[in-house]
Amino acid sequence: MRAVWLKEFGEPEVLVAGEAPDPEPGEGQVLVDVAFANITFVETQFRRSGWGPFTAQPPLIPGNGVGGVITRVGPGADPGLAGQRVVSSLNGTGGYAERVAVDAGAVLEVPEGLGLDDAVALLADGRTATMLVSWARPRGGEWVLVEAAAGGVGSLLVQLARAAGARVVAAAGGQRKLELARELGAEVTVDYRDPGWAERVREAAGGVDVVFDAVGGDLGRAAFDLLGRGGRMLPFGAASGSMAEIPEELAAERGVTVSWERPAPEQLRAFARSALAEAAAGRLRPVIGQRFALERAADAHAAIESRATIGKTLLEVA
Repeated sequence: MRAVWLKEFGEPEVLVAGEAPDPEPGEGQVLVDVAFANITFVETQFRRSGWGPFTAQPPLIPGNGVGGVITRVGPGADPGLAGQRVVSSLNGTGGYAERVAVDAGAVLEVPEGLGLDDAVALLADGRTATMLVSWARPRGGEWVLVEAAAGGVGSLLVQLARAAGARVVAAAGGQRKLELARELGAEVTVDYRDPGWAERVREAAGGVDVVFDAVGGDLGRAAFDLLGRGGRMLPFGAASGSMAEIPEELAAERGVTVSWERPAPEQLRAFARSALAEAAAGRLRPVIGQRFALERAADAHAAIESRATIGKTLLEVA
């Protein structure tokens, strides 16, 4: 089968298209013919240095999320699964390929009326956004600051916060991204490449009640300073290269909660199902900004690292 190999850590060009043996579904597994593979920013960090939640070492086929059709069922798995359109997270490897073998219990059926591409775009990002909003519990009239608001997770957070009745401040880099955030429902937009962005937020909103911190570093710390008493900050990314440094005693003194829970696998599945259901009902729209053929995985990674992408980046496999 066609696949993309990572044979050493490094720049995007270390991702090389080639051939790989067809996987065989084992006990309790199913074989999925992949139509789309998901790419996350974390995967670009892993490719570069091995950093991230994955522990595998090259040579390997990268990729942690796919969508496609179940074509074979292994021993012990439900034969009725054959033919289902599904999405599934893997264990950090194997996704950039035409076929994957995955535990039958790990797949999620794609709701009727929802495209496979949209479902894959929601697999990781929809799960994360839904989870964050459920933890933050934004209330009607509260101000919510979404960093990287035009990205895969950020664009969904804008929509979900608005649906909860909150007022959204979207922070992103560049006019194109700010326009997308406004289209999705952001009331205030700021370019966080502007040194005065935080002051602009204060002028427009007087401060914020919730921060979804995707960037970390100095930007995350500046966002923390915008929170008033009772505020909630949820760090979930480190696009800057490091998490924001928020001393616990300072957060306590300010009356601000800084938290990130570690959900159980079944909780993650429930959040993913919720995102898929909301999209199927027309209440949540994944933004697919870029699509690349499987063999162009290196170009896809380079585009994400250039910070020029919007929304979700997908590999088209089938």
